[in-house]
Amino acid sequence: MTFPDTVPHDLPPSDDNTDDSAGADKPHPLHRRLKSFVKRAGRTTDGQARAFAELGPLFLIPYTPEPLDLTAAFGGRVAPTVLEIGFGMGEATAHIATVLPETNFFCCEVHEPGVGALLKRIGEQSISNIRICAHDAVDVLDHMLQPGTLAGVHVFFPDPWHKKRHNKRRLIQPEFVTKLAQHLRPGGYIHCATDWQPYAEQMLEVLAAEPLLRNTAEGYAPKPDYRPLTKFENRGIKLGHGVWDLVFERA
Repeated sequence: MTFPDTVPHDLPPSDDNTDDSAGADKPHPLHRRLKSFVKRAGRTTDGQARAFAELGPLFLIPYTPEPLDLTAAFGGRVAPTVLEIGFGMGEATAHIATVLPETNFFCCEVHEPGVGALLKRIGEQSISNIRICAHDAVDVLDHMLQPGTLAGVHVFFPDPWHKKRHNKRRLIQPEFVTKLAQHLRPGGYIHCATDWQPYAEQMLEVLAAEPLLRNTAEGYAPKPDYRPLTKFENRGIKLGHGVWDLVFERA
């Protein structure tokens, strides 16, 4: 099984000082065709490869450009479904699925090592309420998931694109938020989290401007109990870095 060499938005871009200003004004693929990921390289470990072989047939949902029967995808289990976009190595995803066992988690990630890592966690922790689609979440939203069907959407620590000229590449943009909101059922929620304050400010602005959504807090939300503190996040907190959660509901 092969996937494109890609990485989720929760892995930061290189901080090198290469001058790429010559291409700064070129339109990014996000603006030619909305995508939920950027390309990066990665290597799959032997354990992740075994997880693909042993657990992939049970927990991987192939992308098809036609509506998905979510109940059938989860083996006939009827439960609220939360979409997670860009789960990285799956640490938080596995934790949340275990503390919210009555919820189904449909997770999009194109980074092969991340998919393998989550499959490995599924096997080690005997998790049954996760399914993975190793494909661009935009295509999944457009073709596989029906509007008004999701109980929630999780977007944790997407790539912040620190450089100002790259801010337009950020995932949380008005067009994408509208797409997410349209797929929520009444009372469904979007939960975003970031450790980059300028991105948090943009998220708040974009989410607040979407007429289908309302903020559940006055500004940023307290961290919901189900979202764990990852090792990366704990390290940042010890260094004095902030973390901002935003939770908006479908009106």
